[in-house]
Amino acid sequence: MYAPTWESVGTHPLPDWYDDAKLGIFLHWGLYSVPGWAPQVPDIQELLTTKGPADLLRDNPYAEWYLNSSRLEGSPTWYHQRDTYGPDATYDDFVAPFDQGTANADMAAIAEVCRDAGAGYVVLTAKHHDGFCLWPTALEHPRKGRYRAKRDIVGDLRSAVLDAGLRMGLYYSGGYDWPYNDALLENPADSLLAVPHTPDYRHYATEHVRELIGRYSPSVLWNDICWPAGGDLAALFAEYYNAVPDGVINDRWIQPPAYRGAISDSLIRLGGSLVQRFWPLIPADRRSLTFPASHHYDIRTPEYTRFETIQEKKWEATRGVGHSFGANRNERPEDIVTATELVRSLVDIVAKNGNLLIGIGPDERGRIPGEQLTPLRGLGQWLRGNGEAVFGTRPWHIAETTTTQGGAVRFTQRNGAINAVLLEVSTAEFGIRGLDASEVAEVRMPALGEPVDWQVKDSMLWVRLPERIPAAPAYVLTLGHRARPV
Repeated sequence: MYAPTWESVGTHPLPDWYDDAKLGIFLHWGLYSVPGWAPQVPDIQELLTTKGPADLLRDNPYAEWYLNSSRLEGSPTWYHQRDTYGPDATYDDFVAPFDQGTANADMAAIAEVCRDAGAGYVVLTAKHHDGFCLWPTALEHPRKGRYRAKRDIVGDLRSAVLDAGLRMGLYYSGGYDWPYNDALLENPADSLLAVPHTPDYRHYATEHVRELIGRYSPSVLWNDICWPAGGDLAALFAEYYNAVPDGVINDRWIQPPAYRGAISDSLIRLGGSLVQRFWPLIPADRRSLTFPASHHYDIRTPEYTRFETIQEKKWEATRGVGHSFGANRNERPEDIVTATELVRSLVDIVAKNGNLLIGIGPDERGRIPGEQLTPLRGLGQWLRGNGEAVFGTRPWHIAETTTTQGGAVRFTQRNGAINAVLLEVSTAEFGIRGLDASEVAEVRMPALGEPVDWQVKDSMLWVRLPERIPAAPAYVLTLGHRARPV
């Protein structure tokens, strides 16, 4: 049993099921699924780096931020809301069509999409920043009253996900609940000012998480933004681990200092304005979408981020199949990741001690847009032939190298075998750099089921691929026995 102390919960080990799974599906589903719209902009990291936080909020590509974006006068989403629904329409007008649509949503079909993509777990947005809950919570919203879906979406989807052989995780927005304090984010300082810190909100959020733990025993407890100041977060973690011993907690539970009273809101806003004004002068490595780590966590969760090296702490790359997590009907084909890009991204992440949590967004009827399904299907097809180089693996001594022809290679290992995953192949014959293959006794391609010509020259492994090798996003070479880094 875990005691309600940081020392106690800090002993919780990362469960093997999570480290083995490698792939999760992030389902953003809520009132924002009805409009399903955000402006066409570059990758969110690029937008933030080049334009700054104020422009990011104004041109936010995240469709799940529709409530905030539509309230920023003059923003693309503000115009879309007025032009589509009228100047007097409100966000709560989406409640009725969402309830009508989700009433008959096919949860088994959603779970099947996740399973066929090769995912080992699913994370659903039980409550996003808009405050609308997807389960029959007993708590009334402090400002909105009974603000929840008619259907127990969390419970019904959980049953379908478990029936499909996957694990179910739950996302909860503890840091933001925009209706609670009528928060509107338009200035960089609003990222702080929008977080409610009152005792009643902290109680509300805590009891929500306790409900989710008690009702659904989520395998992943995924908080977003931060956690309201005060309270006993270690006790909440201990309660979770005692209920779900092999559960996983992410890193976005940082508790900001209770700044109100010590620093005025106007002074904080002034600081935010200065940050925006001098944004180009801030070092590039500080101009990114990152989250400070909380006191305790099992995994880090950077968004739209990649690393160059193996990370000591387990991490989870989070991104949508496009530039949004929720479905954005305004996205173009070029905004959606291809199956090849998705496969190569997953392999790169796994080689560096990460999992991939890939985001898709059903509409209000639970239908996933076809353009989002295409890359997932391609990923699942590749994993069915090459999954042994991904699932259940661990990072090798080095994460990456190149072939003698300059093609990118990533390494994983499992059960004493080394997997060299070729992300780029330009010629049939090549050597693999950075690898001492003098004691390699076998080389095979799991997806082909036929021998591979290979030899060792001056300790370098040279490979000749079959002439009629089928096109694929990546090719796996499994090296038996003792390969070593150079």
